[in-house]
Amino acid sequence: MGSPDSTTPRPPEPVELLRRLVRFDTTNPPGHTSECIAFLDGLLREAGVGTRILSRSPERPNLVARLPGDGTAPPLLLHGHVDVVTTEGQEWTHPPFEGRMENGFLWGRGALDMKGGLAMLLVAFLRAATSGTRLPGDLILAVLSDEETGGDHGAGFLVEEHPGLFEGVRHALGEFGGFSLEVGGLRFYPIQVAEKQICWIRATVRGPAGHGSMPVRGGAMARLARLLRRIDRTRLPGHVTPVVRLMLRAMASELGGLRGLILRLLAMPPLTDPLLGLLGDRGRIFDPLLHNTVSPTVVHASDRINVIPAGVTVELDGRLLPGQRADDLLAEHRHLLGEGVELELLRHDPGPAEPDMALFGTLAGTLGDFDPAGIPVPLLLNGSTDGRHFARLGIQTYGFLPMILPADFDFTRTIHAADERIPVRALEFGTEVISEALHRVGRRNARSR
Repeated sequence: MGSPDSTTPRPPEPVELLRRLVRFDTTNPPGHTSECIAFLDGLLREAGVGTRILSRSPERPNLVARLPGDGTAPPLLLHGHVDVVTTEGQEWTHPPFEGRMENGFLWGRGALDMKGGLAMLLVAFLRAATSGTRLPGDLILAVLSDEETGGDHGAGFLVEEHPGLFEGVRHALGEFGGFSLEVGGLRFYPIQVAEKQICWIRATVRGPAGHGSMPVRGGAMARLARLLRRIDRTRLPGHVTPVVRLMLRAMASELGGLRGLILRLLAMPPLTDPLLGLLGDRGRIFDPLLHNTVSPTVVHASDRINVIPAGVTVELDGRLLPGQRADDLLAEHRHLLGEGVELELLRHDPGPAEPDMALFGTLAGTLGDFDPAGIPVPLLLNGSTDGRHFARLGIQTYGFLPMILPADFDFTRTIHAADERIPVRALEFGTEVISEALHRVGRRNARSR
């Protein structure tokens, strides 16, 4: 692939690049990302970097670029996606695809998930490409078209059809950790080293059908109501995975006192649920890290208003903890829901049970140098990312999109919601940290090769 010369333009600033990315409506579905990918392809080629465009379908292309290193370390992968979730039914303060700047924030769909993170990764990549200095290992950038609906046209496609592009890669940086989290007056930076597995389920309940003018008591719809109430009011059994145990211990050690004691006790399954109940909304971030979960999302019943359905189905977005199997989640739900509920596994994307922590110290040290008051800790992500696809090639993804956020900024409630936005300071901070991390990771890998 090509190399930069004296006429190579300077890389854009991350906020400038993010504004351009937000203005491409890449809502998935339908997931039409070709214009956005073409724009990024041009940006990379202007910098002297060769690219490849690969796709399962023309409207969902993926871009792969490779920056040669000096060969003393293995390649490092950077990956991010340009597709975003829908804004339908949401009321936004500013139009979601305008890229409005206001009060130190850039507003728009994808500002956090994950066009903001992609802007950080891409600017760091371009800075490395135009610096005139080679990194120890090749740097590979994968810009993916389909993460929000499963990744089958994005990372899944590349891993299945073009695995040779990632030969020799052991580690990657992608979404979604590195954001600051204020707890007890301290600023933590959870770095993602593991993620939950997708485990989608369909539940069906049945009852007598009939005419809408003749109500049926205890029919399929009533049984659905009881099913949803049980899911809403009952946690599944608690499980403490190694990564969450490390995270809770590290945070407890820093916090000390009553807060530290509570975090230590959260890692003891008999006490997990009672303590989460006492913590209320403050325990929201820890709850899905300690349980398999499902969220009811799609209901199918009668297609006529005057027909009482004989069967109702609800699709459940299930998320499994590392080391758990699909059968474990099905068994937990059979126990919870009782007889008369049919359960069907729709999709299970497994992930590795144990993470490779080799780069955690390097990434944590880099973050610590940029924010000495920050405390990096390992994170199990409650969702799933494209990292699970690359894990099939033996690649460990670290969720590392560093963002220093205001203490009152609720990161988890802003993603996929109306008024998604990112502080400009966070965007600039993350780009600087990632740029430095690329050099440190390269040097670390060169020593350990």
